[in-house]
Amino acid sequence: MNRLIYMPLGGAGEIGMNMYVYGYGPAGAERLIVIDAGITFPDMDTTPGVEWIMPDCGWLEDRRDRVEAIFLTHAHEDHVGAAAMLHRRIGAPIIARPFTREVAARRFEEFSLHFPDGDSARIFPQTTDAGPFKVAFLPISHSVPEAAAMVIDSPLGRVIHTGDFKLDAMPVLGERFDPSLWRQAAEPGVLALACDSTNVFSLNPGRSESLVGPALDAIFEDVEGVVAATTFASNVARVKQLADAATRNQRQLVFLGRAMERMLAAAETTGILERYPNVISPRTASTVPRGKLMIIATGSQGEYRSATAKLSSGGMNGLALGRGDVLLFSSKTIPGNEMDVARIMNRLSENGVKVIDDAAADYHVSGHANRPDLEQIHDLVAPRLLIPMHGEHRHLDAHARLAESRGLASVIVRDGQMLDIASGQIIDRIATGRTYLDGTIFIGSRDGILRDRLRMARAGNVAVSVITRDRRITNGSVKVIASGLPPAPDGDLEEALADAVRTARMGEIPEASIRRAILSTSRRLIGKSPQVSVIIHDE
Repeated sequence: MNRLIYMPLGGAGEIGMNMYVYGYGPAGAERLIVIDAGITFPDMDTTPGVEWIMPDCGWLEDRRDRVEAIFLTHAHEDHVGAAAMLHRRIGAPIIARPFTREVAARRFEEFSLHFPDGDSARIFPQTTDAGPFKVAFLPISHSVPEAAAMVIDSPLGRVIHTGDFKLDAMPVLGERFDPSLWRQAAEPGVLALACDSTNVFSLNPGRSESLVGPALDAIFEDVEGVVAATTFASNVARVKQLADAATRNQRQLVFLGRAMERMLAAAETTGILERYPNVISPRTASTVPRGKLMIIATGSQGEYRSATAKLSSGGMNGLALGRGDVLLFSSKTIPGNEMDVARIMNRLSENGVKVIDDAAADYHVSGHANRPDLEQIHDLVAPRLLIPMHGEHRHLDAHARLAESRGLASVIVRDGQMLDIASGQIIDRIATGRTYLDGTIFIGSRDGILRDRLRMARAGNVAVSVITRDRRITNGSVKVIASGLPPAPDGDLEEALADAVRTARMGEIPEASIRRAILSTSRRLIGKSPQVSVIIHDE
């Protein structure tokens, strides 16, 4: 008996790292499609040193011969950032709209990979065949150009997967929200609506991106120095409005940040945005009077290596901010990033920079649907089943409760849970994890590398080298190097640890004996239990 299944591998129980699987066919032999392949970003508290994080796609890799295609809803990194790695591991074609394809292709280039040739995206009501599925891109407004929901037809019926969306009738770039097109998509009846839950707690209707532009001109008034702004690089419409404000106020433009440059290049290549005539290089900017300059930079979320972070602590490419300058945060701070953003704001303030945040909601509008907008989509689509997605569990739970309060059946499906869409029942669960890009190497959540790194960060590290003969430590052969540890109160910590090793009673496993001696002495002298590395040279 054939079944229609839905299973998130990322994005259901967290915001970011989106990856969703749909399948149709006999149990255990379904043909599969993947919607989105996103990443999330690390933090120093839990994933120190990591570049970015993607879902563990081992389940898909084991079933690569059953994957028909990967569809990308839009160009945000939490939806396309892992597409290159997913394609390398399962080899399926990737189907996306032109701007999304261009952004994803640039990520492929970073890994020296070629973006695969494949069927072009078909805009609803035209469809793309993917095994038993017929799939169409349904345009929707968001904070990045060419966002789309997915209309997924199977022999059992239609599913609509919203991706990230808002209801904007006057977007600065991209398609406006067209309710008539959504009514048309819902006409045959919709088995399930998998729906963005990010802003379910926002009780007012969402605001249009076009409302931001008029408020920006006021920032330039009476500013004798540089006007700078930071926003999401992918929010090309916001970047356009900031750049338009600079042009209206006779300011030369400088863009800072690799992500900003990459997004603008993709927008220009696909014809979404024309290059501004007043854009200059950072080198040229140093010759422009500060009152005639505007900087648009990445780093609105407090990323410690971003252009905004560098501007707050010494400068970037010869440009720095100081007294008489202004920096606008034209963005919403994502929950969890508050401390990082505050740290940069304080550094700017210490340097005499006037910092403008968006406390009054004048300079930013969300790219996600608020609660009244979600209700409007529920009414337009009228699905048999509402599946909350894209959110932490509290978002999914609140969205499910909202749907049920309005007469819709709903089910919460978390990462790794498999839903039978027809019955609305969870029928299976797989182990899910994360894959980390660490430098240029991918590591798994069970490899122990991050555990060791966190332990070193919390408690320091002791490296011990000894020479033994007949399982006895020879005279003068012990070398100890302690890193990240405080000094001993009454002398040299490294020498005290070396003495402990020399006098240790060697057991059946010398490494264990040495480790015990180090830990016991360290706890006694400084109250720490460091990571211990032991190297034994046996003569």
